[in-house]
Amino acid sequence: MTSRVLMLAAALAACGGDTGLTGDAQVRMRDSAGVRIVEYAGVPEVEPPFALAAEPLYRHGANPGDYEFEQINFGRLFPDGGAVLSDEWSSELVVLNPDGTTHEVLAGRGEGPGEVGFVDALFAPGQDSVLVADRRLGRVTLFAGRSIARAAEFHRSIGLRVAGIGSSGELLLATSVLFTAPSFRTGFEGDWRLGHMARFEVETAALDTVASYDFVTRIPPELEWWDPIEAMGQVVVANRQFVYTRSDRPEVTWRLPDGTVTQIVRWRAEPTHLTTELMQSVEAAQRRRTRAEYRSVPESRFEEILEEDMATYHASVGRPMPLFGSPFADAEGRVWLPSYRPGGFTEGASPYTVISPHGEWLGRIAAPPGFRILDVTGEFVLGVFRDEMDVESVVVHALVERSSIPAQPSRR
Repeated sequence: MTSRVLMLAAALAACGGDTGLTGDAQVRMRDSAGVRIVEYAGVPEVEPPFALAAEPLYRHGANPGDYEFEQINFGRLFPDGGAVLSDEWSSELVVLNPDGTTHEVLAGRGEGPGEVGFVDALFAPGQDSVLVADRRLGRVTLFAGRSIARAAEFHRSIGLRVAGIGSSGELLLATSVLFTAPSFRTGFEGDWRLGHMARFEVETAALDTVASYDFVTRIPPELEWWDPIEAMGQVVVANRQFVYTRSDRPEVTWRLPDGTVTQIVRWRAEPTHLTTELMQSVEAAQRRRTRAEYRSVPESRFEEILEEDMATYHASVGRPMPLFGSPFADAEGRVWLPSYRPGGFTEGASPYTVISPHGEWLGRIAAPPGFRILDVTGEFVLGVFRDEMDVESVVVHALVERSSIPAQPSRR
C-alpha cells in the first residue's frame, strides 16, 4: 500500500467541526504546553442538533435473498450510503449497494490474496475502497473497485491494532483489546497496565511508539479470572488524531500522530453501581453470549457455564460501573460515547453522547432499542439490529436535523 494511497485516504476522511461551545463550558490554555482544555461544570443538558430518522432508509439481513449475517463485528459506510460489513463468524467481508437491496462478498475466509482470517479493523477511505487489517494473517489489504490495490505485511507479534489513518498516510495503532487475558493482568506496578499508541509506516515497516496510556486494570482478587464490569482505556482515531478515553473517567483527550496532546474535554459525572435489579437483563444478555460461544456443549454443561459467569456478576454487585461504553469517531471527527450496559452485548447502548472535534457538547442521541451504531458518515448512520431470535440485520438510518423531523420514508 503506497503512502500516496493512504494520504488520499486520510484526505478523504478529513473534515471540519463546530467551533462554538454550549452550556457551562470554560476554555483555557494550560501554561506553555498549549493544550486546549474544555471543562464543563457537570453533564450539560443540550438539545442535540440532529437525530436518527424514525424509519430506516433500508435494512438488509431479514429479507429473502439477503446475506445471512451471524455476528457482525465491524461496519463502514460509503459516501453514497452503501456499506461494507465484517462478519466475525463467517470471516467474510460483505458489501451492500446504496439502497441495501443487493450484496456481494468482497472477501472470503482463507489465507490467499484477497482473503481474510480475523478482521480487527475495517475502514472505507473512499467510495468503493476498503482498507482491512487482518490480525490472523498479519497483513493490511486495500481493496479498490473490488480488486486488490495493495497488500502489505503487518506483524502480529507487536500486540497492536489499527485504530485509523494519520495525517501523512501512516497507520495509527493502539494496544489490542485481545491482550486482556488474565495473564495480562499481572506482573505490573500500579493499578493500570499501560497500553501504547504508535505510528506504522507501511512502506518502510517503521514502527514508532508515541505515547502510553492507562489500558486495563488488575482483576480484583475476589473475581479470580475476569471482571464483568471493568473500566478500560480505549483509543480511536478522529480527524487523523488519536482520541483516548478511560471509561471510569469523564474525560476525552486528543493527540496528534506524534503523540502531542492538543485538547482535553472534561465534565463531572458520578458512576452508577451494579445492582441486583439489573441482574435479570444481565443474565438474559449473558445467556445469549454464552450460547453463541458454546454452541455445541450439552445443555447441562451450558447451564453450569452460565451459572459460573453469573456468579462473577453477583460478586460485583455494589461496584461502580463504567461511565460509558466503547467509543467511536464519525466522518465529521465527532466522538460518540455510548451508554454503558452490563451484560456483554452492546445493543441498546442508547443514548449516545456526542462531542464535536472542538470539544462542544452536542448532546445525547437516541437510537432504537436493540440498535448498535457502527458508523456515521455525512447523512447516514449504519448499525446492527438484533431481533428476539438473535438474528442480526444491517440497518441504515438518515441522520437528520431536528427541524426536519419527521424523517424520510423507508426505501425498503
